[in-house]
Amino acid sequence: MYLYHYFDKTIGPFVNLSDLPIDEAKSVLETIKLTKPNSQSAQRHDKYVEYRHNCENILRTEFAKKGGTMNRTSPHYMVIEHSPWLSTWFENCSYIKIPIEEFDLKTISFTYGDSMPAFSPTINDGKEYRKKLYTYDEILKVIEKYGLPQDWNDDGKYGPERYIETHIWSDETINKYRYQEENI
Repeated sequence: MYLYHYFDKTIGPFVNLSDLPIDEAKSVLETIKLTKPNSQSAQRHDKYVEYRHNCENILRTEFAKKGGTMNRTSPHYMVIEHSPWLSTWFENCSYIKIPIEEFDLKTISFTYGDSMPAFSPTINDGKEYRKKLYTYDEILKVIEKYGLPQDWNDDGKYGPERYIETHIWSDETINKYRYQEENI
């Protein structure tokens, strides 16, 4: 199994708005809207930073309940296997692909789909994987049952889950790959 991280080549990998103070993160997002209007990030709403911080608070709380190890306040974001949809998010898209074996699994959590809709109070479709965070062993069972979302819902026709989001709560492995990339 590989974990993928998609990013804009002109910005670089593993650059996270959540690592910044809220006002600074909002300013960066406004700059993206002006300078990269065709990117997915430019489409984010005005309250995105606050919603992201709230979602990360939920992720931290849920991961702590499962005994996860968090060496960061906010996670690095990756996905399980290639996501064709995410590969279109950036004007100068590139990616980093890392074998999951290189990570300490106690520092990784997962949501089936993006964490924002997974924990959204407005999505109440009764799917069993909503409002749930998973450990590695748990997500393997969910994948066995439902498959990878990008295989059956890459276009979003069947709901918001288009990939399995991976939350990396450590810089250890990330730092080894921060300056490596493959072109799509």
